[in-house]
Amino acid sequence: MREIIISVKIFLLFTILTGIIYPMVITAIAQLAFPYQANGSLIRKGNTTIGSELIGQQFKSVGYFTSRPSAIEYNPLPSGGSNYGPTSIQLKQLVEERKNRFTDFNQIDSATFIPSEMLFASASGVDPHISKKAALLQVNRVAKARSFTDIQRKKLLACVSGLSESPQIIILGKESVNVFLLNLEVDKIE
Repeated sequence: MREIIISVKIFLLFTILTGIIYPMVITAIAQLAFPYQANGSLIRKGNTTIGSELIGQQFKSVGYFTSRPSAIEYNPLPSGGSNYGPTSIQLKQLVEERKNRFTDFNQIDSATFIPSEMLFASASGVDPHISKKAALLQVNRVAKARSFTDIQRKKLLACVSGLSESPQIIILGKESVNVFLLNLEVDKIE
């Protein structure tokens, strides 16, 4: 009986420590040190939240840069990928459809190399980034759809370059651009 009482006390102690005290301390530290990130990196226009820079969104208009494909239609609640394997016939068909859609939508030659993130859905389904190359392939379409002058097109290219993020830890991945933040900047070009 004594062992049971000791076990229950230890269980309660660790429940309080790891289930209440630890989360409260970490939350307090995060709120003090990184309030923007701790609250979801939310972007607001006035009093309205228009999105998070951490969650990708779908942009269908020709006047905006498009995000990478999503197996879950950019819904962050059931976050996940398609789970198609490399031998999947459905995946091969999807990739071919996405390649054709991307080349047609952006009016580029079908022989042009399309970055893989524009052909494959991300594992989370809500990745907000595309490579800088994928963004540059869309510049002409966006500029044409918005009837940009040469000066405005140069500003658009500057936005892509200015928002490019280096690979993580210098070697992981490629230069990337957050599509949501890029599209917010596109709206500011005059």
